[in-house]
Amino acid sequence: MRKRHRTKLVHEGKFVAEVDVELIYTDEGWSPYLSADDVRKLDDVRESLRKGDIRRAAQNSRVYELNPVAI
Repeated sequence: MRKRHRTKLVHEGKFVAEVDVELIYTDEGWSPYLSADDVRKLDDVRESLRKGDIRRAAQNSRVYELNPVAI
């Protein structure tokens, strides 16, 4: 079993959050996969962004606000 740190992006509305997770690689079954804790962390960040609770989302991620660019 090998583990690698990765950053997953969660996009909700005008916000994007970078969430650090650990991918788990094995020789069996579906690989790579996330631990249950990382899945809960991603879900919590997504739900917090959906509700507009940026402070809570920022506890487990780095949150950015997207602004449209006029050309």
